[in-house]
Amino acid sequence: MAKVQSFGDKAKGKKKDPYISVKVVKSVKADKGAFKFNEKFVKVDDISKVSEIK
Repeated sequence: MAKVQSFGDKAKGKKKDPYISVKVVKSVKADKGAFKFNEKFVKVDDISKVSEIK
């Protein structure tokens, strides 16, 4: 018979990531006057460090 795996068994094997993923959106003004938006995901240690991202 196959082993019955519970949710607790599945969750126990996963490793938690110590970082928090944050989406950063920057606006850049183009030559013609329109705005472009650059998006990227950044991992930070603490949520209070979001304002320090450049």
